Formats: sequence, structure tokens, C-alpha cells
Amino acid sequence: MRDTVGARRRRILAAVDSRGTARVVELAQELGVSVVTVRRDVEELERAGKLTRGHGVARSTAAVRAQAPVAQDPPADGGAVGVVVPERHSYLYEALHGARTALEAAGLRIALHITPPAAGAERPLVERALAGGARGLIVAPRWRSAATEEADYGWLAAVDVPIVLMERRPRPGSALHALDSVCSDHWYGIHLAIDHLVSLGHRRIVLAARDDSPTARAIRAAFAGIAAARPEVDDWSVVLSSPEAAPGVPAGDGSAAGPLDLAAVLRERGATAAVLHGDVDALILVQRLTERGVRVPRDCSVVAYDDGVAALGSTPLTAVAPPKTEIGRAAAELLLRRLGLPEGAVPGPVRRIELLPELKLRGSVRALAAPVAD
Repeated sequence: MRDTVGARRRRILAAVDSRGTARVVELAQELGVSVVTVRRDVEELERAGKLTRGHGVARSTAAVRAQAPVAQDPPADGGAVGVVVPERHSYLYEALHGARTALEAAGLRIALHITPPAAGAERPLVERALAGGARGLIVAPRWRSAATEEADYGWLAAVDVPIVLMERRPRPGSALHALDSVCSDHWYGIHLAIDHLVSLGHRRIVLAARDDSPTARAIRAAFAGIAAARPEVDDWSVVLSSPEAAPGVPAGDGSAAGPLDLAAVLRERGATAAVLHGDVDALILVQRLTERGVRVPRDCSVVAYDDGVAALGSTPLTAVAPPKTEIGRAAAELLLRRLGLPEGAVPGPVRRIELLPELKLRGSVRALAAPVAD
């Protein structure tokens, strides 16, 4: 029969007082309860002034008075927050820095898990993080297709620690709809790009975008909706920015399809402007345009989407810049809000946060010359 909450906390306090310092992971093993349970007990005992906490450890108040500060002790595994992001995803790695800053300021460290390209790869990593005693999770699943996204809904919703989805917005009404999440408003980012191009006189615009992530799908849908609704836009089209940027094509296996001939697309559509997602694809496509004699911005204005390396091209690219660092920081703050609840407290409402991108103006866009009257 398990101890009552009061009895368990008395045992924790007795162990800490007798040893001076006790690791939370070890206390959990001795008591036969989860690390999360012991951590909450320790937090409550600290609030009552009966002990103090360090990174993954509990200390008796007598030991603290007798010793020098011990803030330099390394965090224990049980004190970590699990963060799961796809490999080779610089966009989310930048968000990771924002999350790390907020979590470390709160005394928690990140246990980073990198997801390989295989479908369903997130689940074993999440299970590994939980087995290691992660207090909560920040997760950005790869979700290369809508089908792989749906396949993750059930098990991810059943995880029994707080979760925040980062740069992911699940399908409305799905099992994950009621999870805390933070995301860029990609509709607004595309609005910024189209609005700027239209203001400069461009009426025929191409979007060359990826189609292998929730962000890519949001960008494609936003472009189609906005371009179709703008009376100033005479013609628009959406093409795949890279052969390997489709959900069914493994990374590195798209070369057989051949690279996108963006110059040919521009000629066919009579387009004078292009929005290119993401940055690396954008720089490659601009290089190919140059090789085909299409000058940026003289012959074609270009807006990139991501702004990770867009400014580093031989022609610095005007770019939509999602607030990546702030996305990570907001995700961490949502998680800390859940982790800070005392035992038995009623959770507050679920929060779904959207942050607005910015448009960074550089040298790849210019006003379209007005046609000469006869």
C-alpha cells in the first residue's frame, strides 16, 4: 500500500535531513513513485521552508546554512525538459536557443532529442525522454505529410507530462487540439510578401515552396488563398521548390526528378516576381536564375521565406522572417506555466499562441517599371 501524500513527504524530509543532500531520482526509486511526484513533493516542502532545492537535488536547511552556495552543481537527468526536433532543421534549431534561455533561467536544462527522417521516429524519442525523467516536453514533430501527422495524434495526446507543440498547429478538433502550442502566423508572413510585391506593381507572382512540413503546407495554402483574393494579382501559381521537398521523397533522393527550372516557369506564366521557401532553396534557385540569364531583381523580384541565410547570398534576399527565437522562448514559458502548478491545482485554459513574422527588406525586390504608352 502506497504512502499518503503527508507520509511520503515526511519520509522525504527525514531522508534529506539525515543525508544533508538527496537526489530526486534516488528518492523516487526508494519510495517507488515517479520522479515527477517526488519533485512536486520537494517543491511543496521548499515552499513550507522545510528544505531547499537545487538542480535535481533536495537539501536540508541545516546543510544549506553550513555550506557555501552550491548552485554550480550539475543538473540531474530528472530535472530536464525533453525537446524533440527534426534533424537538419536550422529553423527549429534557432527556436531551440530561445527555449533554452528561458528554461535555464528557471533552473531547468534541455535534454535534446534529434528526430531522424523516418516516419514515426518521434515516438521512441519521446518515450526515451520520459524514461529519463523529463518533467515536460517541447515537441516539433517532422510531420512530412498530413497522414504522418494524423498517425501521431493518439499516442502523443496520451503522454502524461505537460507538452507544448512548437511551430505546429494540429488539425482542429483532433486529439491534440487542446495542447498548448506556439506557432508563427504564416498566413500573415505570406500576406506581407504578396502585399509588398503588389505595392511595387507586380501582378503575376509564382510561389516555389516546399511541401514536406506543416509550415510548408501552411505557406502554400496561404499563398493560394491570398493571391486568389487579391484583385491586383492577375496570375499566380505554386510549384515545388526542390525535387526532394515533397512528402513522399526521402531527403537526398529527389535528384532523379531534376531541379526546378524556375526561369522556364517565370517565362510561361509571364511572372515578374517569386516567393521562395525556404532560404537554402531560395539561394539555389536565384543562382540558377542567374545562370539562365534572369537577373534578380532587374528581371525578377524575389522574396525568400525563413530568413535564416537569405541575407548571405551574392544578392541579399528580401525575406519574411518568422520570430524563431521568440517562438522557442514562448514555448518554454508555456511549459513552465504548467510545471509551476502546485499539486492538485486546477490547470488554466489551454493557450494557442501565434507570433507575427516580419518582412526584412534587402536588394532582391524592386518596383516594376510602368509600361510605355503608345
